[in-house]
Amino acid sequence: MGKIYLYDTTLRDGSQKEGVSFSVVDKLEIARRLDDMGIDYIEGGWPGSNPKDAEFFQKVKGLDLKNAKIVVFGSTRRANTRTEKDNNLLVIVETGLKHACLVGKSSEQQVKQVLETTPSENLAMIAGSILYLKDKGMTVFFDAEHFFDGFKSNPEYSLQCLKTAAKAGADFLVLCDTNGGALPEEVAQAVKAAKKATAIPIGIHAHNDGEVAVANTLDAVKAGVTLIEGTINGYGERCGNANLCSIVPNLKLKMGINCISSAQLAKLTEVSRFVSEAANLTPDASLPYVGSSAFSHKAGYHVSGVTKWMDAYQHIDPAKVGNRQNIVVSELSGKGNIIYKAKERGLKVPAHGKEAKRLLEQIKLQESRGFQYENADASFDLLVHRAQPGYKPPFELVDFMVVVEKRRRTSTRKSDGEMLSEAMVKVKVDGKLMHTAAGGNGPVNALDTALRKALLQFYPALKVVKLIDYKVRILAESTGTGSQVRVLIESSDGTEEWRTVGSSTDIIEASWLALADGLEYWLLKHNHKK
Repeated sequence: MGKIYLYDTTLRDGSQKEGVSFSVVDKLEIARRLDDMGIDYIEGGWPGSNPKDAEFFQKVKGLDLKNAKIVVFGSTRRANTRTEKDNNLLVIVETGLKHACLVGKSSEQQVKQVLETTPSENLAMIAGSILYLKDKGMTVFFDAEHFFDGFKSNPEYSLQCLKTAAKAGADFLVLCDTNGGALPEEVAQAVKAAKKATAIPIGIHAHNDGEVAVANTLDAVKAGVTLIEGTINGYGERCGNANLCSIVPNLKLKMGINCISSAQLAKLTEVSRFVSEAANLTPDASLPYVGSSAFSHKAGYHVSGVTKWMDAYQHIDPAKVGNRQNIVVSELSGKGNIIYKAKERGLKVPAHGKEAKRLLEQIKLQESRGFQYENADASFDLLVHRAQPGYKPPFELVDFMVVVEKRRRTSTRKSDGEMLSEAMVKVKVDGKLMHTAAGGNGPVNALDTALRKALLQFYPALKVVKLIDYKVRILAESTGTGSQVRVLIESSDGTEEWRTVGSSTDIIEASWLALADGLEYWLLKHNHKK
């Protein structure tokens, strides 16, 4: 098989995902990273649609790209207008770029019902638009919109659209499953028909509405396409586009197609997570290859297998895509999970003896009470340390009390007033009892402030520790306000972040447990320095 070209449309089609809006700075950095990863073509946007894309196309000229060509996107001319007067085409040329992608209808039904013009006029639109850009010295990709749907209802017309584009000089003919409803067998059949109809290289652009965009793309490659359009993380309109983060490793690792180098493939997870961050979206942990759970092992039986042979329960070495193996500790764990996880965290748990068994029993008991250690590694570390003979905690809770009060103002409005929270905490440090009180913006903040007020007298370095995230989950909604709750707290000292967990039927107690674990973990890691 010859060269397979990778065409990324994250900056255009990917930005059409609901809730995503990349800044120009984001788009430039994403383009730089895609180039570094070995992408051949990067579609930057539609300059005729908004000022931000127009600005991107001017600034992207300043990037020193090693692998990728920037592509400007637009559509064929409007019906019954002169090509040289079409504003969309004029804007494409004005960018000064040398690669353009034109989208045009290739379904007779779409032409009649959406464009509200004739099939012959649509062919003239395709031909005239491509000829115009070719006369300007541009490389032209023709995105045959709705090709697979059109091929089902009137294959002759859909193929005629391709032939027209090819005759006009298109360099690539890209078959689009615009509504995302085609199945792999249908895609393969249509690709083969397109290859018989024209000698121009064929591409594939698949949407994921049927959850088979990746499968459709891979089957299209087998049928003979040489250009793949997709997005990072599968971002796109509705259910998204074909996910390049799945397609690229499948091509290289499973199908033996060297579309990028091994070193470039190892950057895949990093690029995936950067794009998520730029999109202000939480990375999808379950994404194949690049998700944080893609190589996670939870069941004790599985962990026992991968500790003996890495490939026992994972289909590739995660390092090949820049990811890593993760052993999860939960009520489904065996002793192997505990030993492996502890070793991974730099802790020692004997492989033989009762210590690992006691830890496992403790974790299963805690999880039955609502605790969960999958995303609370710091609390897991503390469980391991507390199981060690002679472990002495840096502080001990004696008791606490929280008061929440709403004070009426002098206003005549009954609802007018302010909420006040105050916490009183008793803790012991080296046998010395400290009794402190503090107010706060809510009961949890008051607790946190009062606890720190006591501990800072012994551990002044604690002042760098901040609470950066606080999440509450109700574990049994059917019991209403009496439900068990789980609190997950993320803390940071400006250098690293760690997560701790607490659980109780009382949200204040659950919060206290997670708060105390967060501080104890940091003190333990820094050798209780006073």
